[in-house]
Parts: sequence; C-alpha cells; structure tokens
Amino acid sequence: MSIVEPSTIEEVLVDEHWVMATHDELNKFKRNEVWELVRRPSKTNIIGTKWVLKNKLDEHGLLTRSKVRLVAKCYNQQKDIDFGETYAPVARLEVVRLLFVVYIFLYYGL
Repeated sequence: MSIVEPSTIEEVLVDEHWVMATHDELNKFKRNEVWELVRRPSKTNIIGTKWVLKNKLDEHGLLTRSKVRLVAKCYNQQKDIDFGETYAPVARLEVVRLLFVVYIFLYYGL
C-alpha cells in the first residue's frame, strides 16, 4: 500500500492499491443499485463528482487500507431543482437511551 495519499487521478492510476480501492467503490454502487448511467436530459444541471482519497491507519499509526469515496460536489446543487429534502437516518445516543427507558417503563409497568 502507498503511504502517500495521491492528489491527482493520474497518481491514482499508477498505484495498483488505489486502483483496486477505486474499483471497490464503484462496485459498491453497482451492488447496492444506487447508481446507473443514463443519457443527459436536455436543460439539466449536471452535478459533478470528485474522488476523496484517504489512508486509514490503525492505533499504532500503521497503514491498514486505502479508502476511496466518490462524492458529489454539493456546492453545484440548487434546492428544489436538483434535490428536494435531504434525510440522514442517524439516531443520537440520547434518543436511543430515551426510547429504551420508555420501552422498559411500558413493558414492565414501572
């Protein structure tokens, strides 16, 4: 694995570990059926993408893997044109604890 994080796509294409990580990311899209290639409709805003390349280290500072993510350039998006609402299904720990207490209270009648 390469210790240096590449800054250009040309550097990625030279290193086989980064190429494999890139292919893994694209295969995840295909496997999860979240992306498909289509023709560009006329008069549409195209949202660009960029590759985010990071080395993941363990607790001792040793390189464990090269991680690649393809992300949208969100600064090109316009609300109600390119997207409606955004939602991230993330539960805060406080909410989980509260629901657990309510469940225990209702189930055991405390």
